Amino acid sequence: MAIKTIVIVGGGTAGWMSAAAFAKFAQAQEARVVLVESDAIATVGVGEATIPPFVQFNEMLGIDEAEMLSYVGGTFKLGIQFVNWGKQNDSYFHPFGDYGYQIDGVAFHHIWMKYRKSGDPRPLFMFNAETIAAQYRKFGRSEDSGRDDLPPINYAYHLDAIKYAEFLRHFSEKRGVERIEGMVDTVSLNNETGDVESLLLKDGQTIEGDFFIDCTGFRGLLIEQALKTGYEDWTHWLPCDRAWAVPCEQLEDPLPYTRSTAHSAGWQWRVPLQHRLGNGHVYCSGFMEDQEAQDILMSNLDGPPLADPKLLRFVTGHRKKFWNKNVVAIGLASGFMEPLESTSIHLISTGVAKLLATFSLKGVSDVQRKTYNRLTLKEYNRIRDFLVLHYNATQRDDSEFWNHCRTMSIPDTLQEKIDLFKWNGQIFREEDELFTSTSWTAVMLGQGIAPDGYNPLADVLDQDSLSKEVSEIEKSIKYLVYHMPSHGDYLKKYCPVAE
Repeated sequence: MAIKTIVIVGGGTAGWMSAAAFAKFAQAQEARVVLVESDAIATVGVGEATIPPFVQFNEMLGIDEAEMLSYVGGTFKLGIQFVNWGKQNDSYFHPFGDYGYQIDGVAFHHIWMKYRKSGDPRPLFMFNAETIAAQYRKFGRSEDSGRDDLPPINYAYHLDAIKYAEFLRHFSEKRGVERIEGMVDTVSLNNETGDVESLLLKDGQTIEGDFFIDCTGFRGLLIEQALKTGYEDWTHWLPCDRAWAVPCEQLEDPLPYTRSTAHSAGWQWRVPLQHRLGNGHVYCSGFMEDQEAQDILMSNLDGPPLADPKLLRFVTGHRKKFWNKNVVAIGLASGFMEPLESTSIHLISTGVAKLLATFSLKGVSDVQRKTYNRLTLKEYNRIRDFLVLHYNATQRDDSEFWNHCRTMSIPDTLQEKIDLFKWNGQIFREEDELFTSTSWTAVMLGQGIAPDGYNPLADVLDQDSLSKEVSEIEKSIKYLVYHMPSHGDYLKKYCPVAE
């Protein structure tokens, strides 16, 4: 059956990102695009850190970066600082850009390991522009230098998710998306096909549609409550199941990175915006009481709180089908992996992108569903493995929680990656896997997984020219960062927060 009406149920970040992407159909009058949401239903609105593919998502929509960042009070993000993860009082930085660059087919971290074994004292982070810029609280975009012989700067954003949803609402409505205020009372299914046919709102309105996008958060109004899709629980690998979230005052120029600080039964995020700090404590209720978790968060803020802390409950995992019948779940309705590596908003954007790539106004076919579900599950599995690595690769033995994480069973796919890295420092990025070899290397080395060897090809490179090239990489990074403005000054000039 041809798709003439696309109904998005639920607003928030997921709903309005979906609406903004599908607005092209409305603008071209190829299909009616309707978003149903209720102001009476609060959105989670704490997913404020993003990763670089999100920049491309906004470019795809044609959004002006400076305008958007000004509206949402956004800042730039060069990576994540991890504190107390491998062991207490240790820290490392997971950058967005590469360490150096590949030389004659040899990944740079292998060259660095060769140098390290011969007594070279330079740490690996010296060869990463994003890490050095973050250390000095500086920022600049690649195009600002006007030179193509300097290392590229890879970045993402910190943003107010609620303000971002507002921004996309304005963007979408200008392009023909219809917003209907209302709360869903009943979901009607087709007796023969089992597809969703219509929604009855509490005010008596009936919203009919041919295709539905479920953006109703954890409750999964369509994908779960109506279609009974089922849920794959990953708590045995990712045991944290609750979070307290609270904003506080920003008392200094915002840092160009997110900070993640491990505590005794979880970790605390710190996300700097121009006008405030976003904070939260993710923890496992099996190892810590709610009040203790709240106390830890409130006693570790960098400024006075701006609201009462909000408690969130979640179960890590995913729906057994992301696309079921004529419903696709996007965002929290599709599943949830805690915000340790800022993948929540990323999974919204990739979910929308995959949906657009497989979508057809001719109708819905089995091959579309199978392809979408297979690709999405693969993405979830690989992100899951990367998150589990952070918990499992630790030397901490100061609490029952960390003893559990250090000794728990892990997915075979993750174990294989760890074993190979230990053997010869090799990381294989499989197909379109989100996290690069730099990401895996940063976390493994940062949390104490040391390889026994490196790629032997590093030994057969021309050593004189190699030494010069490595030194040039270090010099170019120092030059680039030296000439960058401070992150605070850059924000004031490029995208000052809208009053």
